[in-house]
Amino acid sequence: MLGDTPLIPDYGGPCIANVVAALLEPAGGLPAWLPAAASADQTVLLVLDGLGWEQLQARSHLAPVMCGMDGRPIVTVAPSTTASALTSITTGMTPGEHGVIGYRIDVEGEILNVLRWTVAGRDARSTIPPEKIQPAVPFLGHRPAIVTRSEFRQSGFTQAHLEGVRFSGYRMPSTLVAETARLVRAGEPFVYTYYDGVDKVAHEYGLAEHYDAEIVAVDRLVEYMIRVLPKSAVLVLISDHGQLDVGDDLVRLDKRVMAHVSYQSGEGRFRWLHARPGHSRVLLDVATECHGDTGWIVSRDQVLDEGWFGPVVTERARARLGDVALVASQPIAYVDTDDTGPFDLIARHGSLTPAEMLVPLLVARGTA
Repeated sequence: MLGDTPLIPDYGGPCIANVVAALLEPAGGLPAWLPAAASADQTVLLVLDGLGWEQLQARSHLAPVMCGMDGRPIVTVAPSTTASALTSITTGMTPGEHGVIGYRIDVEGEILNVLRWTVAGRDARSTIPPEKIQPAVPFLGHRPAIVTRSEFRQSGFTQAHLEGVRFSGYRMPSTLVAETARLVRAGEPFVYTYYDGVDKVAHEYGLAEHYDAEIVAVDRLVEYMIRVLPKSAVLVLISDHGQLDVGDDLVRLDKRVMAHVSYQSGEGRFRWLHARPGHSRVLLDVATECHGDTGWIVSRDQVLDEGWFGPVVTERARARLGDVALVASQPIAYVDTDDTGPFDLIARHGSLTPAEMLVPLLVARGTA
């Protein structure tokens, strides 16, 4: 479902940025938007990358376990992209506060791919230290046990949003569940678990039969997780963003727009244009004229004034933004030839439509 206006997050309410604080330090009790069942002696927070509320509801017949859990939709952050969203989940901060303000961000004139931690395809961990980009301590300083893919252990992004945690790696979904159960049996009060399969399948295959098969597999993973957790423990399931099928509906920026652009950052559904010196005003006008039929064309000032990244945006974060944002309102992606990967993306995210912004918050008690 697409929207006529951007779905700007409610950063003070039911938003993924507030889940960890509500679970780890529920001052005065759980907030009203978090199911009461989330109160337990032990908590497992499972983040399923790329599972939107709308996509899940459309496949309720394939996911009876997840759709039978207690819960509701909440919103992710802007942009609705993994780098920003996971950092907001772990730090409890808005993108404007933690500074990971997109997938590809401008760091003093260099475009850092946050997930790969590369600049122009080169490893940037030494030239752009992760703590320079995101210095906040995750999980309110609690240093919980983490279960995520083993190959992520030394990545720059892991250092940026999970620094200081106690890392447990897994290779296969079965070992994700086994590692999580082991930690709970060992008495861990809070375990953070991350699975990226839904997002990977959606990007490569779209939201068709392969995606349906992945939803079935994930529903069984969740069922298994509930079955191995003790009754004193609770599973809290959230996601970082939803998805939208885009396919090959790619929009190349008009030559009249590119005449005013120095370089680009962001991603296909939330593209930042960095204006040539003195061209920001005309760039906004020309971009609106050329591409206003496919997206919300907004200036940096409008984004900040309307609180897209939260009520507070630090100077460090502000410096990473472009001058004009092309935020897709239709199922398209804006092309930047410098933004490429190992395969063409079919499903995408990043914009502020309900399909991308609404994510599940689901809760179930263990049954072991």
